[in-house]
Amino acid sequence: MSDPVTELAGLTLSGPVLVASGCGGSGRELTAYGPLADLGGFVTRSITLNARAGGSLPRIVETPSGLLHAVGLQNPGLEHFLSLELPWLAQQGTRVIVSIAGATLGEYAELARRLGRSPGVSAIEVNLSAPDATTTGVFDVREPFHAASVVAAVHRDLPRGMPVLAKVRTDLVRVVESARSVLDAGAAAVVVGNALPAAMPDGRPAGLSGPAIAPLALRCVTEVCAGLPDAQVVGAGGIATADDARAFLAAGATAVQVGAALLHDPTTAARIAADLRGAP
Repeated sequence: MSDPVTELAGLTLSGPVLVASGCGGSGRELTAYGPLADLGGFVTRSITLNARAGGSLPRIVETPSGLLHAVGLQNPGLEHFLSLELPWLAQQGTRVIVSIAGATLGEYAELARRLGRSPGVSAIEVNLSAPDATTTGVFDVREPFHAASVVAAVHRDLPRGMPVLAKVRTDLVRVVESARSVLDAGAAAVVVGNALPAAMPDGRPAGLSGPAIAPLALRCVTEVCAGLPDAQVVGAGGIATADDARAFLAAGATAVQVGAALLHDPTTAARIAADLRGAP
């Protein structure tokens, strides 16, 4: 019997477990702990048009409930990604979903144009929930209509059939409204769950990820799935075990993303995927 597959945004995935943006490096870092092909997909760190050196040190601080991080969207820029990182990822036998971030709608559109025509890209994930957007210089999505405008710009410039995943904030009050807005603007699926806005010990804006945010992320996924029963939702935020993943799937999520847990144990995504497959 073949392993069950997951249908997400028109894509057939080998399973429901994906690596969350920014937590798997370039992908090469995870291959020592299992082939990427065993996962449903790999979401890249957020790629910007130009290379970004990232924030000042320290960038990651452990807390009793998870991780504080102020990485500053460090990435090599679009040209480097297309020439050196994407070709390798495309050979790994997994779906490659490229996360993108831009300072303007024009930058998002340009990223979509370039990436949408690049071999090996299965989908685009639009980062609409950076917890420290004001200090990283990316488009600050404060309202659902802001999120919709970004998705519309990206969707307009992608080839027909290239799906858009929109990653929205875990804002319980407005998450259903945000999800509805991005779906109406052309997103094929909604990723619910990202780091919560927080502060580093020195006061710098940061994000909080890990176990502390799992209950809120689960509640947000539950609300979106209940409010928009026809929507495809990817759950993310604090998922560290197969039971965590099952809780999100039971709430209505089609798939899940594993993020901060990989920084503690790089085998986490592979182990959860194996457990969900029923592998010994």
